Amino acid sequence: MSGVRVEVASPAGVKLAVATLAAGGLVVLPTETVYGLGADARSELAVARIFQVKGRPADHPVIVHVLGAGDLDAWAQEVPDYARALADRFWPGPLTLVLKRKASVGEIAAGGAPTIALRSPSHLVARAVIEQLGSGVAAPSANRFGRVSPTTAQHAIDELGDVLLATDLVLDGGECSIGVESTIVDCTGSQPIVLRPGGVTESDISHIVSLAVQGISDADLEVRAPGTLAAHYAPTARVLLAEPVEADAVINAAPSGEVGLLCLVDFEPTSERFVHRLVAPGNVDEYAQDLYAALRRADQLGLVAVVAVLPPAEGIGVAVRDRLQRAATGSA
Repeated sequence: MSGVRVEVASPAGVKLAVATLAAGGLVVLPTETVYGLGADARSELAVARIFQVKGRPADHPVIVHVLGAGDLDAWAQEVPDYARALADRFWPGPLTLVLKRKASVGEIAAGGAPTIALRSPSHLVARAVIEQLGSGVAAPSANRFGRVSPTTAQHAIDELGDVLLATDLVLDGGECSIGVESTIVDCTGSQPIVLRPGGVTESDISHIVSLAVQGISDADLEVRAPGTLAAHYAPTARVLLAEPVEADAVINAAPSGEVGLLCLVDFEPTSERFVHRLVAPGNVDEYAQDLYAALRRADQLGLVAVVAVLPPAEGIGVAVRDRLQRAATGSA
């Protein structure tokens, strides 16, 4: 481990984080979704280092975190009225808007694309950092590319502690309250297209913009956006998906070795095969909060597989199912 600095998210810690970003360093910082690996979005060199530290392909965009809807025109052009309406309603919060990028800003953060992904986080620590820096903060999840996202500062240290520098900083703001990444919406056309589900649902969006929200498959994806690869969010353990009615059969057919179980609290397996119940969330919101910590625990326990009993496809449960499907593909 590099001996990276770790600070509690206090006013002094925020001040140090801002100084680190202004000097071109990287800061692991909390948001309400997951922990991000942040750089001053105005510094092409600092943003480029995010890609190096994560092992992220240079053409895979990152999200620029801004303070609010008033920042849209600093980064984007030809912003449609429905995108402004979405920002007014859901910012700050777990919603990312993909917009046409101003040619003068954010080329590396955009992965060289003509679009830019913008979000306004609601976490008070992240907002304090952005406000005091006076700039956007480019911040993908603070993990190796394709791996399980961190929802605590320790998760980020476990992932990146050996590649961060002593001049970088980890800002510990406790556990993330939502636990899965933001909803991403393509706002480059006449209607919004949901590229990745999250805490803001398609129903939420359609109620605000009074437009038919179009879903999109990975195969049809044209606009490049973070976290939309078919294989992503994967632990070392193999992830096996199951609806409740088939979970016992999936457990019995899992690879030889110890198997973990990820499911809502009301599911009780009848299979005689030994399993570790990794967590027992009581509802889909808790499932989202617990998801990544549970997948990390599976690797810490050396489990060969995790049987993930899918939650109902409602609310944030749609996002949980999405992340588990991508994790299963990435661990296959």
